[in-house]
Amino acid sequence: MTLWGLAAAIAVMAIAMSAIMAGAWAIERRSGNSGWVDVTWTFGVGLTGALAVALPFGAGPLERRLLVAAMAIAWALRLGLHIAGRTRGITDDARYAKLRQDWGDQASYQMFRFLQIQAGASVPLVLGIVLAANRPGPLGWQDLLGLAVFAAGWIGGGLADRQLAAFIRDPNKKGPICDVGLWAWSRHPNYFFECVLWASYAVMALSFSGYPLGWLALGAPAFMTLLLTRVSGIPPLEEHMLRKHGAAFAAYQARTSAFIPLPPRSAKG
Repeated sequence: MTLWGLAAAIAVMAIAMSAIMAGAWAIERRSGNSGWVDVTWTFGVGLTGALAVALPFGAGPLERRLLVAAMAIAWALRLGLHIAGRTRGITDDARYAKLRQDWGDQASYQMFRFLQIQAGASVPLVLGIVLAANRPGPLGWQDLLGLAVFAAGWIGGGLADRQLAAFIRDPNKKGPICDVGLWAWSRHPNYFFECVLWASYAVMALSFSGYPLGWLALGAPAFMTLLLTRVSGIPPLEEHMLRKHGAAFAAYQARTSAFIPLPPRSAKG
């Protein structure tokens, strides 16, 4: 992949994600449920990534392109269907609702602007997919390692989501905070495994000879980690949980790692 090919691929991906997030804005305005924004974003990133590997700007073998496209689709289906199921059970997403409240009369315009920023910010993720698909050379151990990292993230994220859903449905649960299974080791294990999953594309893209652009794929896991830990993931969610659950959530924060799964602090004595 040349620099011109890279620039062309980025332009195509940015235009596609801009159109998808404009659609997410329209869905949010019509339904009144901002939870559908994340559903649309997830399917949009997965679809854009899967289709972008077919762009004629790289030299990756067909086998690697198909493998990476399948990974992008598998990610989008698992996470997108999970968020869709959750969204059907709520009237709105608390994070977006808070933003609309803060924006006041400018909420519609600011939401459109915010979602377009999300579209642009999605480009490093899709680019990671494209760079992984276009590393030259036949399939080998590096692809298997990347697939193993992807599987760890995919399975771990799914397990965390199922544990939380089971806790919410359990009529005998103790307290309002899920602190069982993976959630006893991390306040956000689903976010952790999401970042692990995105590291798989960097693993597949990196090359010490003949493919310097592959190092740009490190931007995918780096950006996802920054997004979830510093911007739209942990900070607004924990602010919401503190408002809703007060001392119970504060105690959970005190004993449980925020991101990387670690033994509960109380267990360390």
